[in-house]
Amino acid sequence: MTTLTDIKNIEDIKLMVDTFYSKVQKDEFIGPIFNEKIANRWPEHLEKMYRFWQTILLEVHSYSGSPFPPHKQLPIAKEHFDRWMEIFTETVDLLFIGVVADEAKLRARNMAEMFNYKIDYFRNAEKNNSKH
Repeated sequence: MTTLTDIKNIEDIKLMVDTFYSKVQKDEFIGPIFNEKIANRWPEHLEKMYRFWQTILLEVHSYSGSPFPPHKQLPIAKEHFDRWMEIFTETVDLLFIGVVADEAKLRARNMAEMFNYKIDYFRNAEKNNSKH
């Protein structure tokens, strides 16, 4: 039995991201959405995710950009975010324990809630605009 440790470096980030997205790709509910959108660009997506989480959790500023826009037009709803969060939490809990691991789950939850809210907001705005 391996004793779990906290997320400490880029290798830990890569392990978390790779494990998480390998589960996502195989997931019957959200896998098809990711696989269709990302297609054969998984290596680039994973690289971007390494930089994103490294910036958020380790304060190594290697990510720049805005994470929301690529998600705005996806055919997703709250239940997709719930499943994403379930897989993310399972992954982090399987691999790590500690303050940074808890921070990863908190940041993921906040991001999922914000993305879901913003997607709903944009959809409602588009519906209202099309009525006029």
